[in-house]
Amino acid sequence: MKRMIATGAMLVATAVSAQAADMAAKARYLKAPVLAVYNWTGFYMGVNAGVGIGRDRTGHSFTGDSLFLAPQGVLGGGQIGYNWQGDSLLGPIVYGIEADIQGADMSDGRTNVTGAGGLRTAYSSKVDWFGTVRGRIGLSQGPVLSYFTGGYAYGNVKTSITEGGVAAFSNDRMQGGWTVGSGVEAALGGNWTGKIEYLYLNLGNKTDAFTAVVPQTFSTEIRENIFRVGLNYRINGNPAYAPVVAANWTGLYLGGNVGSGTGRDRSSLTSVAGVNEQFNLSPDGIIGGGQIGYNWQAGNIVYGVEADFQGSSQKDNKTTALTGLASYDATLPWFGTVRGRLGYSVGQTLFYATGGYAYGSVKTKINVAGTSNSLSKTQDGYAVGGGIETPFKLLGLFGPQWTTKTEYLYVDLGSSTDLVGTTGYTSTTKVTEHIFRTGVNYHFNSPIVAKY
Repeated sequence: MKRMIATGAMLVATAVSAQAADMAAKARYLKAPVLAVYNWTGFYMGVNAGVGIGRDRTGHSFTGDSLFLAPQGVLGGGQIGYNWQGDSLLGPIVYGIEADIQGADMSDGRTNVTGAGGLRTAYSSKVDWFGTVRGRIGLSQGPVLSYFTGGYAYGNVKTSITEGGVAAFSNDRMQGGWTVGSGVEAALGGNWTGKIEYLYLNLGNKTDAFTAVVPQTFSTEIRENIFRVGLNYRINGNPAYAPVVAANWTGLYLGGNVGSGTGRDRSSLTSVAGVNEQFNLSPDGIIGGGQIGYNWQAGNIVYGVEADFQGSSQKDNKTTALTGLASYDATLPWFGTVRGRLGYSVGQTLFYATGGYAYGSVKTKINVAGTSNSLSKTQDGYAVGGGIETPFKLLGLFGPQWTTKTEYLYVDLGSSTDLVGTTGYTSTTKVTEHIFRTGVNYHFNSPIVAKY
């Protein structure tokens, strides 16, 4: 539900983001060129690539634990679709249908814990392909389309379990469900467009009964988060379209953002008695905050620096280990980054990559056999990602100084090792987060709007 709320918040922001009237370059303003109206109607096909991370909750009667398997890896594939463009009270509206098929290398073979009789129980999970058939609807102003999407999803899920080093269970099956997400697509010139997109996949719940050492059940909830970029070719689209002169991005800006985050925090719980359990903490939730930055520009090349600070509701209070005797409550209350940005302005759309320093508050409560201990520290590391930034106009209420951006960040806050009070156990966690967010910026350099 939190993922749905976060996606909805991003949809509200991206749906009203627009390719507002063009921002002129720093050269003296004379007269705006006459351009053909951009229209999104027609067939398109393309390719995409990205990264996926699972948050697949499991329950296993043999161990008594509640664990998250977190298959992660790269993905890539192709898509084909058709758009129709019409009019609405909010402006030009685009709706359509899209189908895609993806090859994936999303896997998690690290999780292993203690089962009944002290037998080592190890899990392996993999998603090697998936596809979707979705509707799309969004608002357009010229060559930028902000949209949300949703529909049917299906994929191949492989899971195996060993107990005491002996194979106990395996499956290799296609599962179906649904998907929802959002994105921004912008014209690159001619018939070509580029996009950034987030999808949340729910491939359903399964419970399997089998007999290995003893009769047992194993339940799974398959939930995947997909972050990807794509390139489309619009058949019979706008072959004569050429972006206007690059916008003037130079100057100071200030803004706010909202989005969601999902963690894949590799963790372990060990003791001098030989206990060594390895599993994932998977805090997820809504994030929001503000950013400030400065851009410089050389032709179409834009470079700058940005700092942001985020509050976060990311939480995992479902994970248990030690045959259910150890329970976790992991949170990421806040984090921030200081990053460089380097991008290319295609007309008034800025495509950029970003990376730099990251820091955040990591809090973990661990209860072992009734003994509770709280760990709290500020950790640091790095962040890398990319995004699209375009002019922002909502029913004419915002001027040419406003832009909106959609952005993905991978945040690594490093690892820490701590004693769990007087229990004799040691906890180690490596904190990594996937962030998808939409922001609005106010630029103090007051870009000029071309008159069309």
